[in-house]
Amino acid sequence: MKNLSAAALLSLAVALPALADVKIEEAWVRATVPQQKVTGAFMRITASQDSRLVAIQSPVSDKVEIHEMVQEADVMKMRAVASLPLPAGKALELKPGGYHAMLFDLKRALPEGESVPLKLTVEGKDGRRETIEINAPVRPLHAMGGGHVH
Repeated sequence: MKNLSAAALLSLAVALPALADVKIEEAWVRATVPQQKVTGAFMRITASQDSRLVAIQSPVSDKVEIHEMVQEADVMKMRAVASLPLPAGKALELKPGGYHAMLFDLKRALPEGESVPLKLTVEGKDGRRETIEINAPVRPLHAMGGGHVH
């Protein structure tokens, strides 16, 4: 009976697709000054299977949105997006001037050298979700890593 149970469990494990391995590299958050209520978070995300980044949360902020920067005519605009595709094996860059996370209604200032906890929610093709927790160092206000300052 034990062998049958183990075999049944093994067949279930094989039948359920594994969630994508998601690697998050070079995560960081831009430092703030007192009374500043908004900042950005940046990182590189690579998933082993086609997936989507669907949410980001942080206890230092009441709301986090995934944003994109787009050029419309001669105007650079920032807008929230519901999710971002994570094609298998291809890195998605969240960086100043491109896709990024905006932390709104900050509960306190974020000085350089601290670490900010972030929870990223990734959804696989099958709709299953996985939450990945990271700590992102706070870099100086002038840190760019790319283009635009909010």
